Amino acid sequence: MKPAAIALSLLALNACALDPQTSAEFPVDTWRLDDGRDPVYRLAPGDTVEVTVYSAPELSRTVEIAPDGRIRLPLAGPVPAAARTPQQLRKAIASALSRQLKEPDLDVLVTGFSSQQVFVGGEVASPGLIDLPGQIGPLQAIIMAGGMTDAAREREVLLMRRLPGGEVRSALVNLRAGLEDPALAGWLPLRRFDVVYVPRSRIAEQNRFIQRYVRNALPIQFSLFYDIAGDNN
Repeated sequence: MKPAAIALSLLALNACALDPQTSAEFPVDTWRLDDGRDPVYRLAPGDTVEVTVYSAPELSRTVEIAPDGRIRLPLAGPVPAAARTPQQLRKAIASALSRQLKEPDLDVLVTGFSSQQVFVGGEVASPGLIDLPGQIGPLQAIIMAGGMTDAAREREVLLMRRLPGGEVRSALVNLRAGLEDPALAGWLPLRRFDVVYVPRSRIAEQNRFIQRYVRNALPIQFSLFYDIAGDNN
């Protein structure tokens, strides 16, 4: 896969984090539960939310989260919504409305969900975005992308995921090891905006690979936070 294609996938990931912060402010435990249960749902561009303002019903709206990750409401202005839980968004809207209203009382309900897609690239037959049919892992995603080419290095498949604070986590997984590979811990099932990259040659250092083919390939500059030490996350 060409560097420009990877850049496009990372731009899609970037839509979920407008204001990157350090991972210390967004500990992994708030994003992934150790008992395997799904984390609290976090909003993304394309999701639709119904905002009901009880203290001012005329302000109630059903709005779609824009590509920039924000929603726009009367009196509140643009409010960041992407990568937040519905409860966090409710508090953010209440804070924005408090400049005009006294103790605004409101609820936020998710009424529509955007496409659940992951990006599969590198040595696969049909690289690009694929729709998640359900709870699948990287091998199933690769099969849906047409399978690996003869030049694929299935022992070093790179997974990338952006966390709510903007940090990008990565792991190298050995598909031949199947579910026994400890590097898969915390990665199953895949989540929307995950990146699965099947390399042609050996990825000796994840950090150097991401720096060369991802960060430097982006047409615009923005901050990314990498945690390469913890491959099991």
